[in-house]
Amino acid sequence: MPTPHNTAAVGDIAKTVLMPGDPLRAKYIAEHFLENPVLCNSVRNMFCYTGTYKGKPVSVMGSGMGMPSIGIYSYELFKFYNVERIIRVGSAGAYSPDLKLFDVVIVAHSWSESNYAAAQNGTPDHLIPASPELLTALRNAAQKTGIRLHEGTIHSSDVFYREGGTPFRQLLAEHGCLAVEMESFALFHNARVLKKQAGCLLTISDSLVTREETSAEQREKAFTNMIIVALEAI
Repeated sequence: MPTPHNTAAVGDIAKTVLMPGDPLRAKYIAEHFLENPVLCNSVRNMFCYTGTYKGKPVSVMGSGMGMPSIGIYSYELFKFYNVERIIRVGSAGAYSPDLKLFDVVIVAHSWSESNYAAAQNGTPDHLIPASPELLTALRNAAQKTGIRLHEGTIHSSDVFYREGGTPFRQLLAEHGCLAVEMESFALFHNARVLKKQAGCLLTISDSLVTREETSAEQREKAFTNMIIVALEAI
């Protein structure tokens, strides 16, 4: 059913959704990778498109930035639109020196100091795994396409502009966090609560180690390998 944030009708959105943070990236994916994409939501300019990929129905929808935003959109998709699986396709900043710009990371676990899980349903978790079925599907898709993935734990942060706090090298050493982003923890939690599936692929857009970074245009359009792996996994 429509919600305050989504005017799509039930049935307009496919059982599988790719979810970038940037709604313009959702538009780009729909226009360049899907067959016959149809816009089914534009509330708050959070575009959602549904089309097919190699004959399989798939939707792509932006999540916005941060856990509160993806928490709303993913919960509504799972709960009210009968979506079964969401694959986040986003960007991340490297903590590990082994990660270079445009490397793709498959998230096995999301660690966060956030209280999102505790606030949402009283679960005091800070480490949540990806859904095993989707994790396996993403691995298999990468192997089939010959696209190299790094796999591990990432830091899902509530804060972009951090002043003080735990140094990234300590997060790498203590929690094994290879990189940082801001959404996967809430997505994984919602999927677990609602007995759905969630996975996450991240493209390295900048490095806290080397201080290298990509442009805004590159972040919108240059993450092709990640998108191919996600689509081949459905």
